[in-house]
Amino acid sequence: MAFQDNGTLSIWTYRALYGVVWLISLIPFRVGQSLGRTLGNILAVVLKRRIKASLNNLRYVFGDRIPEAELIELNGRIVAHFAQMLFEVPHILRLNRTNLNRYVIFENEDALSQAIKKGRGVFMLTGHFGNWELMSAAMALRFNAKGAVVVRPADFAPADRLLTSLRSRFGTEIIAKKRSMKKLLAAKKENKVIGILLDQNVDWYEGVFVPFLDKPACTNKGLALVALRTGSPVVPSFSVRQHDGRYRIVFGDEVPLLRTGDKIKDTEENTALFTQIIGKYVSQYPDQWFWFHKRWKTRPFCPLPEDYYHRTDAEG
Repeated sequence: MAFQDNGTLSIWTYRALYGVVWLISLIPFRVGQSLGRTLGNILAVVLKRRIKASLNNLRYVFGDRIPEAELIELNGRIVAHFAQMLFEVPHILRLNRTNLNRYVIFENEDALSQAIKKGRGVFMLTGHFGNWELMSAAMALRFNAKGAVVVRPADFAPADRLLTSLRSRFGTEIIAKKRSMKKLLAAKKENKVIGILLDQNVDWYEGVFVPFLDKPACTNKGLALVALRTGSPVVPSFSVRQHDGRYRIVFGDEVPLLRTGDKIKDTEENTALFTQIIGKYVSQYPDQWFWFHKRWKTRPFCPLPEDYYHRTDAEG
């Protein structure tokens, strides 16, 4: 009985969340952005140094080059950007082919079109940058190719169901990150465009350490492994917020993979190349990347306790 009650509660929680998203989607896009920007500015002022996760990451990357006051100001703009996303993502419910240009513009579409024509599937290299959720929905509408995206399921079941509903609205397949290789290969056989967000920390056994914003970051090696194995093209794609409120979705040219025959080296070098591409956009538009994630949590070494050598000598 308790299980049924929990299931019922989960359903009603999902419906409530969906209702909130639907109501927000009724707010005109530009008005919602203005509200989100105002909300973000208020949060940035009220919380200031308390938004520690993103501020600490900014300090780690830029602390020796940018004054503290500027980092705090940048942190405020980051908060404002993601507060706007709260009002933008619900508009996925309003998207259609006729109103798409109100929300996004596309740049270098031919890079993706040519990759799709190869018929081997396409791995879309991207990250938690700009508005990746809106970008995914817009691409599903713009191109005729089938789509898929690799995601980490949300811990809160009703929220995960809501996100899945939004992400799959235009037919995009949702592939859970854990043990995803088999489904990736199946999606490749169907010539799907598969979105891979490659900018999150992973444990040492899942990734390789490569430079990200000049700092060693443990990065998932899965994209390099599957791209080398299948020969499927890797095409970068990022959404950049414009002054007119729309997002410019930029497609990069197909990434030429390094193939030396040394599997370990090729995996590391291509993962580094992918990460460098993401880093280029983050460096250019630092206020549009998700700095709240503990990107550098996994370290390439385990520091010894301060008294380690003293204790060792004493024991010897």
